[in-house]
Amino acid sequence: MTAAAVVRARGFREWRQGNARVLNETLPAHAQWWREHGREPGELLYVAIGDSAAQGIGASEPRHSYVGLLADHIRLATGRSVRVVNLSVSGATVELAVRDQLPLLAELSPDIVTVAIGANNVAVWDAAVFESGIRTIFAALPPHALVADLPCFHLPHNERIVAVGNRILRAVAAEYGLTVVPLHATTKRPGLRSVATHVANDLFHPNDRGYRVWAEAFLPALSEDIALLVPEDAEEFADLREG
Repeated sequence: MTAAAVVRARGFREWRQGNARVLNETLPAHAQWWREHGREPGELLYVAIGDSAAQGIGASEPRHSYVGLLADHIRLATGRSVRVVNLSVSGATVELAVRDQLPLLAELSPDIVTVAIGANNVAVWDAAVFESGIRTIFAALPPHALVADLPCFHLPHNERIVAVGNRILRAVAAEYGLTVVPLHATTKRPGLRSVATHVANDLFHPNDRGYRVWAEAFLPALSEDIALLVPEDAEEFADLREG
Protein backbone atom coordinates (compact mmCIF):
# COMPACT_ATOMS: atom_id res chain seq x y z
CA MET A 1 0.00 0.00 0.00
CA THR A 2 1.37 3.41 -0.96
CA ALA A 3 1.76 6.26 1.50
CA ALA A 4 -1.11 8.10 -0.19
CA ALA A 5 -3.36 5.05 0.18
CA VAL A 6 -2.45 4.77 3.85
CA VAL A 7 -3.36 8.41 4.39
CA ARG A 8 -6.69 7.96 2.58
CA ALA A 9 -7.50 4.82 4.58
CA ARG A 10 -6.63 6.57 7.84
CA GLY A 11 -8.76 9.55 6.86
CA PHE A 12 -11.72 7.32 6.01
CA ARG A 13 -11.37 5.45 9.32
CA GLU A 14 -11.27 8.71 11.27
CA TRP A 15 -14.28 10.02 9.34
CA ARG A 16 -16.28 6.88 10.12
CA GLN A 17 -15.26 6.91 13.79
CA GLY A 18 -16.27 10.55 14.05
CA ASN A 19 -19.69 9.81 12.58
CA ALA A 20 -20.10 6.86 14.95
CA ARG A 21 -19.37 9.14 17.91
CA VAL A 22 -22.02 11.57 16.70
CA LEU A 23 -24.60 8.77 16.50
CA ASN A 24 -23.57 7.49 19.93
CA GLU A 25 -24.48 10.88 21.34
CA THR A 26 -28.07 10.29 20.20
CA LEU A 27 -28.46 7.11 22.29
CA PRO A 28 -29.76 8.81 25.47
CA ALA A 29 -32.19 11.00 23.53
CA HIS A 30 -33.66 8.05 21.65
CA ALA A 31 -34.01 6.00 24.83
CA GLN A 32 -35.71 8.90 26.60
CA TRP A 33 -38.08 9.43 23.67
CA TRP A 34 -39.23 5.82 23.79
CA ARG A 35 -39.62 5.87 27.58
CA GLU A 36 -41.84 8.95 27.39
CA HIS A 37 -43.96 7.57 24.56
CA GLY A 38 -44.24 4.22 26.30
CA ARG A 39 -46.29 5.92 29.02
CA GLU A 40 -48.92 7.11 26.56
CA PRO A 41 -52.16 5.07 26.72
CA GLY A 42 -53.45 3.02 23.82
CA GLU A 43 -56.17 0.53 23.01
CA LEU A 44 -53.54 -1.86 21.67
CA LEU A 45 -50.16 -2.66 23.18
CA TYR A 46 -47.16 -3.15 20.90
CA VAL A 47 -43.95 -4.37 22.56
CA ALA A 48 -40.58 -4.43 20.78
CA ILE A 49 -37.51 -6.41 21.81
CA GLY A 50 -34.24 -5.55 20.15
CA ASP A 51 -31.12 -3.43 19.98
CA SER A 52 -30.12 -0.05 18.52
CA ALA A 53 -32.07 -0.73 15.33
CA ALA A 54 -35.31 -0.91 17.33
CA GLN A 55 -34.25 2.30 19.06
CA GLY A 56 -33.89 3.90 15.63
CA ILE A 57 -30.24 4.91 15.88
CA GLY A 58 -29.28 6.37 12.50
CA ALA A 59 -32.79 7.60 11.74
CA SER A 60 -33.52 11.32 11.60
CA GLU A 61 -35.99 10.83 14.49
CA PRO A 62 -36.80 7.85 16.76
CA ARG A 63 -40.28 7.60 15.26
CA HIS A 64 -38.69 6.86 11.88
CA SER A 65 -37.25 3.59 13.18
CA TYR A 66 -38.88 0.38 12.01
CA VAL A 67 -40.68 0.18 15.37
CA GLY A 68 -42.15 3.64 14.88
CA LEU A 69 -43.15 2.85 11.31
CA LEU A 70 -44.82 -0.41 12.33
CA ALA A 71 -46.69 1.35 15.13
CA ASP A 72 -48.02 3.89 12.62
CA HIS A 73 -49.10 1.05 10.35
CA ILE A 74 -50.98 -0.66 13.19
CA ARG A 75 -52.81 2.59 13.99
CA LEU A 76 -53.81 3.15 10.38
CA ALA A 77 -54.80 -0.47 9.72
CA THR A 78 -56.88 -0.91 12.86
CA GLY A 79 -58.17 2.59 13.45
CA ARG A 80 -57.19 2.14 17.10
CA SER A 81 -54.70 3.91 19.33
CA VAL A 82 -51.46 2.09 20.07
CA ARG A 83 -49.22 2.20 23.13
CA VAL A 84 -45.65 1.30 22.17
CA VAL A 85 -43.38 -0.15 24.85
CA ASN A 86 -39.95 -0.35 23.26
CA LEU A 87 -37.86 -2.59 25.52
CA SER A 88 -34.86 -2.50 23.18
CA VAL A 89 -31.43 -1.38 24.38
CA SER A 90 -28.69 -0.10 22.11
CA GLY A 91 -25.81 -2.55 21.98
CA ALA A 92 -27.91 -5.46 23.21
CA THR A 93 -26.91 -9.02 22.34
CA VAL A 94 -29.21 -12.00 22.79
CA GLU A 95 -27.69 -12.60 26.21
CA LEU A 96 -28.34 -9.02 27.32
CA ALA A 97 -31.88 -9.18 25.96
CA VAL A 98 -32.49 -12.24 28.13
CA ARG A 99 -31.14 -10.41 31.16
CA ASP A 100 -32.66 -6.97 30.67
CA GLN A 101 -35.69 -7.21 28.38
CA LEU A 102 -37.40 -10.53 29.10
CA PRO A 103 -38.18 -9.69 32.74
CA LEU A 104 -40.01 -6.55 31.56
CA LEU A 105 -41.88 -8.47 28.86
CA ALA A 106 -43.15 -10.89 31.51
CA GLU A 107 -45.03 -8.02 33.16
CA LEU A 108 -46.95 -7.14 29.98
CA SER A 109 -49.73 -8.66 27.87
CA PRO A 110 -49.00 -7.30 24.39
CA ASP A 111 -51.25 -7.53 21.35
CA ILE A 112 -48.26 -7.23 19.01
CA VAL A 113 -44.67 -8.31 19.67
CA THR A 114 -41.68 -7.89 17.37
CA VAL A 115 -38.21 -9.26 18.04
CA ALA A 116 -35.07 -8.33 16.09
CA ILE A 117 -32.00 -9.26 18.10
CA GLY A 118 -28.64 -10.88 17.45
CA ALA A 119 -26.86 -8.53 15.04
CA ASN A 120 -24.46 -7.49 17.80
CA ASN A 121 -23.58 -11.14 18.40
CA VAL A 122 -21.93 -11.31 14.97
CA ALA A 123 -18.92 -9.32 16.18
CA VAL A 124 -18.37 -11.68 19.15
CA TRP A 125 -19.73 -14.83 17.56
CA ASP A 126 -20.30 -17.93 19.66
CA ALA A 127 -22.91 -20.23 18.15
CA ALA A 128 -23.67 -22.01 21.43
CA VAL A 129 -24.20 -18.74 23.32
CA PHE A 130 -26.36 -17.40 20.49
CA GLU A 131 -28.56 -20.50 20.39
CA SER A 132 -28.96 -20.58 24.17
CA GLY A 133 -30.05 -16.94 24.24
CA ILE A 134 -32.40 -17.26 21.26
CA ARG A 135 -33.99 -20.35 22.78
CA THR A 136 -34.59 -18.54 26.08
CA ILE A 137 -36.11 -15.53 24.33
CA PHE A 138 -38.35 -17.54 22.02
CA ALA A 139 -39.59 -19.71 24.88
CA ALA A 140 -40.80 -16.59 26.67
CA LEU A 141 -42.69 -15.09 23.71
CA PRO A 142 -46.43 -15.31 23.09
CA PRO A 143 -47.34 -17.47 20.08
CA HIS A 144 -48.28 -14.46 17.95
CA ALA A 145 -44.84 -12.82 18.28
CA LEU A 146 -42.95 -11.97 15.09
CA VAL A 147 -39.22 -12.73 15.13
CA ALA A 148 -36.87 -11.37 12.49
CA ASP A 149 -33.86 -13.26 11.25
CA LEU A 150 -30.51 -11.46 11.17
CA PRO A 151 -30.14 -8.69 8.58
CA CYS A 152 -27.76 -8.77 5.64
CA PHE A 153 -24.23 -7.51 6.40
CA HIS A 154 -23.06 -7.84 2.75
CA LEU A 155 -19.43 -8.54 3.78
CA PRO A 156 -18.58 -12.23 3.10
CA HIS A 157 -17.02 -12.96 6.51
CA ASN A 158 -20.01 -11.56 8.39
CA GLU A 159 -22.47 -13.19 6.02
CA ARG A 160 -21.02 -16.62 6.76
CA ILE A 161 -21.71 -16.05 10.45
CA VAL A 162 -25.17 -14.65 9.70
CA ALA A 163 -26.01 -17.78 7.68
CA VAL A 164 -25.21 -19.97 10.68
CA GLY A 165 -27.13 -17.68 13.02
CA ASN A 166 -30.19 -17.66 10.82
CA ARG A 167 -30.23 -21.44 10.54
CA ILE A 168 -30.21 -21.62 14.33
CA LEU A 169 -32.84 -18.91 14.66
CA ARG A 170 -35.23 -20.48 12.18
CA ALA A 171 -34.88 -23.95 13.68
CA VAL A 172 -35.64 -22.69 17.19
CA ALA A 173 -38.54 -20.57 15.92
CA ALA A 174 -40.01 -23.65 14.25
CA GLU A 175 -39.81 -25.53 17.54
CA TYR A 176 -41.92 -22.86 19.21
CA GLY A 177 -44.23 -22.26 16.27
CA LEU A 178 -43.16 -18.64 15.83
CA THR A 179 -43.39 -16.66 12.60
CA VAL A 180 -39.99 -15.64 11.20
CA VAL A 181 -39.79 -12.32 9.38
CA PRO A 182 -37.40 -12.48 6.36
CA LEU A 183 -35.27 -9.50 7.35
CA HIS A 184 -32.12 -10.93 5.77
CA ALA A 185 -33.66 -11.44 2.35
CA THR A 186 -35.34 -8.04 2.43
CA THR A 187 -32.20 -6.14 3.41
CA LYS A 188 -30.08 -8.11 0.95
CA ARG A 189 -32.33 -7.31 -2.01
CA PRO A 190 -31.08 -3.72 -2.62
CA GLY A 191 -27.52 -5.07 -2.92
CA LEU A 192 -24.18 -3.66 -1.84
CA ARG A 193 -25.09 -0.28 -3.28
CA SER A 194 -27.54 0.12 -0.40
CA VAL A 195 -24.55 0.94 1.83
CA ALA A 196 -24.53 4.31 0.07
CA THR A 197 -28.30 4.85 0.16
CA HIS A 198 -29.81 2.93 3.09
CA VAL A 199 -27.14 3.25 5.78
CA ALA A 200 -26.29 6.06 8.19
CA ASN A 201 -22.90 7.79 8.20
CA ASP A 202 -21.40 5.25 10.60
CA LEU A 203 -21.85 2.69 7.78
CA PHE A 204 -23.60 0.32 10.18
CA HIS A 205 -27.02 1.54 11.29
CA PRO A 206 -29.86 2.05 8.81
CA ASN A 207 -30.97 5.56 7.89
CA ASP A 208 -34.61 6.55 7.30
CA ARG A 209 -34.67 4.73 3.96
CA GLY A 210 -33.05 1.67 5.48
CA TYR A 211 -35.59 1.54 8.28
CA ARG A 212 -38.41 1.63 5.75
CA VAL A 213 -36.91 -1.54 4.26
CA TRP A 214 -36.81 -3.12 7.73
CA ALA A 215 -40.47 -2.23 8.24
CA GLU A 216 -41.37 -3.71 4.84
CA ALA A 217 -39.89 -7.02 5.97
CA PHE A 218 -42.34 -7.16 8.89
CA LEU A 219 -45.45 -5.92 7.09
CA PRO A 220 -46.81 -9.14 5.51
CA ALA A 221 -46.69 -11.07 8.79
CA LEU A 222 -47.80 -8.04 10.78
CA SER A 223 -50.83 -7.63 8.55
CA GLU A 224 -51.93 -11.16 9.43
CA ASP A 225 -51.64 -10.36 13.14
CA ILE A 226 -53.50 -7.09 12.67
CA ALA A 227 -56.41 -8.85 10.97
CA LEU A 228 -57.10 -10.60 14.26
CA LEU A 229 -57.22 -7.26 16.09
CA VAL A 230 -59.84 -5.59 13.91
CA PRO A 231 -63.32 -6.01 15.43
CA GLU A 232 -65.80 -7.86 13.22
CA ASP A 233 -68.21 -4.94 13.31
CA ALA A 234 -65.44 -2.68 11.96
CA GLU A 235 -64.93 -5.05 9.03
CA GLU A 236 -68.66 -5.13 8.38
CA PHE A 237 -68.81 -1.35 8.48
CA ALA A 238 -65.93 -1.18 5.99
CA ASP A 239 -67.74 -3.62 3.69
CA LEU A 240 -70.86 -1.46 3.79
CA ARG A 241 -68.86 1.64 2.91
CA GLU A 242 -67.20 -0.13 -0.01
CA GLY A 243 -70.56 -1.44 -1.19
